[in-house]
Amino acid sequence: MSTQLDPLSLSADLLYTVKTEGDADPLREHLAALERSQLERALVDRERKLAFWLNCYNAYAQLLLEEEEPELFDGGLLDQWKFFARDQIPVSGVWLSLNDIEHGLLRSSKQPWGFGYLPRLFPSSFERQFRLAECDPRIHFALGHGAEHCPPIAVYSPRDVDEELDIAIEWFLEENVTYDPEADTATVPRLFRQYRGDFGGTRGIVSFLQEYNAVPAETRPSLEYERVDNSAELDVDLEGDDIRADFSHD
Repeated sequence: MSTQLDPLSLSADLLYTVKTEGDADPLREHLAALERSQLERALVDRERKLAFWLNCYNAYAQLLLEEEEPELFDGGLLDQWKFFARDQIPVSGVWLSLNDIEHGLLRSSKQPWGFGYLPRLFPSSFERQFRLAECDPRIHFALGHGAEHCPPIAVYSPRDVDEELDIAIEWFLEENVTYDPEADTATVPRLFRQYRGDFGGTRGIVSFLQEYNAVPAETRPSLEYERVDNSAELDVDLEGDDIRADFSHD
């Protein structure tokens, strides 16, 4: 893939280079040195912002997991939180964390806790300028966190990003959602619970599952969330130092 210096090509080339185990350092340097005006001219609509930030997130998540935290998920929840909250991604002269990209820019300034209903407090001017205008819940099926249920990583293009996301969602739901017609119950990954506000609540989740043929259109199933081995889920307030553990079960 040929390298160009516009932001959209840089983000795509970076992810492609990471996926093919090439030398990513020159591309990282170009992204870090981008003029703010270049980024502003490039990210003029929803599709461009969506593709750019998805590619940046997935490229850096893989790079940082390989370079800095090869045994991250063998550690504790606090170590994992610090990894995602640490500013270690330079874009256009601004240092971002993986959480900044996911929750600030892609989820349109929402907290990672609060089940998708709470806004992220005091977003930076950079975040306000370059975030998506609205949270698109489909991003949850495109981000590679290095954990269970992560989707195959794809390079997203502005022209085809919506179709590419739909493909990722269809794969994810087919692999991870089960429907019991006798009980009229759908068993879904816990990300639906963690971010249920992004989907519009329980009814929105059911509509989402119907849209992608994970449950029959004529049904209104109840939802069951997958159990996890560790009953404590990490809830993080990125605007402060509080770490909250949610020990509730559905």
